[in-house]
Amino acid sequence: MRPIKWDGKELWVLDQRLLPTREKWVKISSPEDAFKAIRDMVIRGAPLIGVVAAFGLAFSDSFEKSRVKEKAEMLKKARPTAINLAWAVDRVYRRVISSKNPRIDALREAEKIMKEEERRARAIGEYGEPLIENGDVVLTHCNAGSLATIEYGTALAPLRVAKEKGKEVKVIATETRPVMQGARLTTYELLKDGFDVTLIPDTVVGYLMYLRKVNKVIVGADRVLRDGHVVNKIGTYQIAVLAKRHDIPFYVALPSSTFDPHTNLNDVEIEERSPLEVIYIKGRRIAPKDVKVFNPAFDITPPELVTAFITDKGLIYPPFEENLTKLL
Repeated sequence: MRPIKWDGKELWVLDQRLLPTREKWVKISSPEDAFKAIRDMVIRGAPLIGVVAAFGLAFSDSFEKSRVKEKAEMLKKARPTAINLAWAVDRVYRRVISSKNPRIDALREAEKIMKEEERRARAIGEYGEPLIENGDVVLTHCNAGSLATIEYGTALAPLRVAKEKGKEVKVIATETRPVMQGARLTTYELLKDGFDVTLIPDTVVGYLMYLRKVNKVIVGADRVLRDGHVVNKIGTYQIAVLAKRHDIPFYVALPSSTFDPHTNLNDVEIEERSPLEVIYIKGRRIAPKDVKVFNPAFDITPPELVTAFITDKGLIYPPFEENLTKLL
């Protein structure tokens, strides 16, 4: 599944808030359109956010330096945690300010970023496929598939390549409260691709591992720091702890665009989202009035819980700070 359509003139994105019951396409024709689509989670997933933001900046109404800088800064504030967003916007901005034909070159740079992400996803699949054994049951969290990228995905890419090569692979998908990306999106695209997929509540992960029903865990990432700390969808940390407790390999799949070699752990901004995501389900309130809500969108998993990183440049094992820097 490709969640994005680009014909050289118009950009359309699949509204992922409506899946799996409806498929609606939304046109992106300005930086403001891209900002709103990212902020409101019409689209999500670190690589896809970066691509859409890159096109959004390329659709600016003016390429006067101060004006395009203003639009770039606006886009980077749409969602602050995933590093791909700032990375992609900065690439297009640098291209614009050094170009004699900024409108044409901005679009070329956005197209280039999109094609690079396609190649990276396939490469992640190729490097990760040997880790998958015939008959494996792999647990994944949130949605790190085609809907979060352009094609193949990150965490799901090794599974797709393994299936292409004839391996039997079963997938366990967590529901991923409160926005339910696993229930709505991961199961949706895996079923379309013919996978044997089972949906579980987030609270079942530990018991499933206790029953020895999981062989491996593969998750995506929204940002990976130089020392190997993983910023990913809320709930990732507890899954990593449980995997360690039960001696289950815990892999993190990411394109090199998600690697952040500059930010210190204490400087990572973790996005907090609206309490309404927690206290309402499909428009119906489920919690008492005036209750306090803490709703972070991401958490941080320490590197000692990670078995290896699956990247578009190869597998990375400890020591992570040395090997991540060397390879990426």
